[in-house]
Amino acid sequence: MKELPYQAKAVIGRREMVTLPELGLHICCKADTGARTSALHAEDIATHEDEHGQLWVSFITHGGGPETPAHRITLHLHDRRKVTSSNGHAQWRYVIRTPMQMGDLDFPVELTLTDRSNMRHAMLLGRRAMRRLLVAPGAAFLHGEP
Repeated sequence: MKELPYQAKAVIGRREMVTLPELGLHICCKADTGARTSALHAEDIATHEDEHGQLWVSFITHGGGPETPAHRITLHLHDRRKVTSSNGHAQWRYVIRTPMQMGDLDFPVELTLTDRSNMRHAMLLGRRAMRRLLVAPGAAFLHGEP
């Protein structure tokens, strides 16, 4: 068996509880090794430029699912990327960069903003965010119970 080209920081399950402290969210996310970029559920997405020429994005999201109260978040716009979904449909998405905590792990994550209301999980953790993590597909919530 070939050795890993890096030392893994941790093993995570297919689903994990994460905290996005800058957004005030504590949500269940799904690890998706098939997705390159991570995604966060967002509705009513709007951008604006401030007096210094900085771009900002605001959106509405739910902390723990559709039954929890929605709240509006405004953050610096990190990027805009063309993302191809699993069904082959490509769309431009806004990207934010924010700290993420998963148990004892703490690192920045880039999240594309998209409507995930028809999905089971409000957040998807993609390969870019899992660069130094290993996924145990038969396990869940290794870094904290919901």
